Amino acid sequence: MRILAIESSCDETAAAVVENGRNVLSNVISSQIDIHTLYGGVVPEIASRKHTERINHVVEQALTEAGMKLSEVDAIAVTYGPGLVGALLVGVAHAKALAYAAGKPLIGVHHIEGHISANYIENKELEPPFLCLVVSGGHTHLVRVADYGVYEILGRTHDDAAGEAFDKVARAIGLGYPGGPKIDKLSKEGNPKAIAFPKGQIADSPYDFSFSGVKSAVLNYLNQSAMQGIEVSPADVAASFQQSVVEVLVEKTMAAVKNTGMKKLALAGGVASNSAIRAGMEEACKKAGIELYRPSPILCTDNAAMIGAAAYYEFQKGVRHGLDLNAVPNLQLGER
Repeated sequence: MRILAIESSCDETAAAVVENGRNVLSNVISSQIDIHTLYGGVVPEIASRKHTERINHVVEQALTEAGMKLSEVDAIAVTYGPGLVGALLVGVAHAKALAYAAGKPLIGVHHIEGHISANYIENKELEPPFLCLVVSGGHTHLVRVADYGVYEILGRTHDDAAGEAFDKVARAIGLGYPGGPKIDKLSKEGNPKAIAFPKGQIADSPYDFSFSGVKSAVLNYLNQSAMQGIEVSPADVAASFQQSVVEVLVEKTMAAVKNTGMKKLALAGGVASNSAIRAGMEEACKKAGIELYRPSPILCTDNAAMIGAAAYYEFQKGVRHGLDLNAVPNLQLGER
């Protein structure tokens, strides 16, 4: 079964053709990073406009690279939430038009479910149940994947997602946007133990996250240093901040692995490509005898192949959406 999938939840216009949920025939991504870098972050109105400009070409390129015509695909899939409402609407409207014109079934996919499903593409042997840590610009979730499309959220962020904290700290130390990759790179030049930044803990919520505290601690450190005329090492700040975030992610994830009895752990989301997070998880899983799965960086960032993978399993369960499908910017995982 071959699915044409579309992803436009934020600032990547993407389309892919995926066969049987695991074999990627094409995966085209048109990034808007260059233009949003000028503004220090994603500007929703600009993102929507760029999606409108690019989506026809991206879909056509995905079909061409897969060696297929629209009439030859079996279904159309699209991200319908969560995300920026204007950006989502571009993808949803285009997918509905294609489904109507070609007479194909339409499958709406949850963005986070797509990130989780990216692991099925690269790890053909992976099957539920397993635990998944989703770490992206807008989301930090600990999810128990009981079965395909069946999720139990064990923990989530109470404020800033890890990716948001990375972007804000990067901006504060003058690195610009996107912050995650730049902090990851600069941290390699710094001392992760130079500054003792706090690790956020949530009372009575052992698997939940909070990253606003460590973000504020970094900003306070920079402000106090400036007022006192103390020279700051951006590399040490980046490395110490990153270490605090990594330790929290590893500790809470491994506690969940132990308490749920899971033997398999997967990583997902753009921030999951961070080298320190990967190294920390690899070391912890090796000590605990846990099998670790993670997509390559291109499948960690927003892409349509992951949406095609998720859509395949939704389709197998009988999920179909009508032409009244709408964008749901605050869609919760597990909602239909």
